[in-house]
Amino acid sequence: MAIALKHGLAVVGLSLMTGCGIIETSPVSREPAPEPPRVTGEADPCGAGRVQEMVGRHFDESMRASLRQASGAGSLRVMRPGEAHTLDYRAERLNVRLDDRGRITALDCG
Repeated sequence: MAIALKHGLAVVGLSLMTGCGIIETSPVSREPAPEPPRVTGEADPCGAGRVQEMVGRHFDESMRASLRQASGAGSLRVMRPGEAHTLDYRAERLNVRLDDRGRITALDCG
């Protein structure tokens, strides 16, 4: 009986160890994300071209409505450094990109 128990434990042990084998995975790309699309004269569905004079200014929440109205954008998204953002592209949405001091660094569609 003791021998059967030892053999049983050995089989269980070997079975568990085979589950700990090396798993091959494809390497993760470490390349930087591509640059967001830039506004051109022909493709400006969010009206970012109409508010480019605001780049370099300090953003505060009171500017949200005026930027949206002046651009004619369907919606507006403020993007601060270190915040998570969805990756969905919405042509009618104006992205207001800020630096760590709250200054507008870019206005583009997306």
